[in-house]
Amino acid sequence: MSTKDLVLVALFAALIAVLGIFPAITIPVLLVPITAQTLGVMLAGSLLGATRGGLAVLVFLILVAVGLPLLAGGRGGLGVFGGPSAGFLIAWPVAAFVIGWLTERAWTRYGLVTALGINLFGGIVLIYVPGIVWLAAGGLGFGQATALSSAFVPGDVLKAVLASLVSVTLRRYRQHPIAEKRAKA
Repeated sequence: MSTKDLVLVALFAALIAVLGIFPAITIPVLLVPITAQTLGVMLAGSLLGATRGGLAVLVFLILVAVGLPLLAGGRGGLGVFGGPSAGFLIAWPVAAFVIGWLTERAWTRYGLVTALGINLFGGIVLIYVPGIVWLAAGGLGFGQATALSSAFVPGDVLKAVLASLVSVTLRRYRQHPIAEKRAKA
């Protein structure tokens, strides 16, 4: 990786941390907060591509694991990876990687509809499935975990729209990191 790649990975790990400053909304029964940080996951994938996007989210989660209170609500430490949010958190780097991979593959036809489809799939489906499975395994049951997780959908759709708008706008103005990476190849 180049110095620029490392800087982008660090920058997006920091962006995800900054998005944790926005107040989390906790659903009392679920104990999983609604946060702005999944916007950072979607942006990392759609702007940095598969490898750099996945690494940015992984770096962020390593910082959380070593105890930095970077998750919304000031949470951090290994304990969060055993709590109700663990399934969602573990899915974040995978989601960023897949969003980036799909964005790279769709580059020649990348527009708002394509970007939105990619961000909805990666930012919702790929994050919710392990999150719901984790919650169900923790005692909620699959039906209840799915129903309670549906509270996240409207906000995550809005985040997918925002990530898509940013990515497509940067592509249009040739300021997109994936475009720069492709131009060098």
